[in-house]
Amino acid sequence: MLKLQFVTCQSSFYHRMTTLSQTKELFRRAEAVCFDVDSTVIKEEGIDELAKFCGVGDAVTEMTRKAMGGSMTFKKALTERLSIIRCSREQVNKLITDHPPQLTPGVRELVDSLHQRNVKVFLISGGFRCIVEHVATQLNIPLHHVYANRLKFYFNGEYAGFDESQPTAESGGKGKVISMLKEQHGFKTVVMIGDGATDLEACPPASAFIGFGGNVVRPQVKERCSWYVTSFGELLKELEKI
Repeated sequence: MLKLQFVTCQSSFYHRMTTLSQTKELFRRAEAVCFDVDSTVIKEEGIDELAKFCGVGDAVTEMTRKAMGGSMTFKKALTERLSIIRCSREQVNKLITDHPPQLTPGVRELVDSLHQRNVKVFLISGGFRCIVEHVATQLNIPLHHVYANRLKFYFNGEYAGFDESQPTAESGGKGKVISMLKEQHGFKTVVMIGDGATDLEACPPASAFIGFGGNVVRPQVKERCSWYVTSFGELLKELEKI
């Protein structure tokens, strides 16, 4: 165990320094596990689904790909995508009702297993709180464990922008949330699980990062993490070793 004190995410060399076995050990003894939502906990990208629903799917999907690949700052991509979509409150509500987000197979069992072990579970998303809260409810995750972006609407329900003060609205925002959680709760070992560049960059301050490729494989994420899984069953199997 002594060795692990030196391999948590203390430098930009984490992904080369931390071995597969060390990452697995950090996951098994994590006090908190933070999940990305789009293309991780759920099968789809929420913003792409909203764009399709509003009839501007192709333009937004391409911008999402650039943002997740890290070739555009997250805030710039979010601003530009939302300026194309300009969804109303009614459209967002109708999307959730008509096309509710689809949970990735195995995530419910994994979250239940973590809860049974008294591990705190958080959802940290660059998506929209109204959609992520729906996901959290399905997984019995408290809503105060949800960190995501807030859409703003005028009184008549028309799109009015988004809350730019949320940490998740910017590149590096997920790391800021994890730093805050560590400070508030005194967590020593926090693991981040996700599919994209914004998840990878949350380590540090996360103690370890696990890449998830069950819905979409992003090569730059796969190459830079020591543990890359394509199903939540692999994580569940690791927990069962405890």
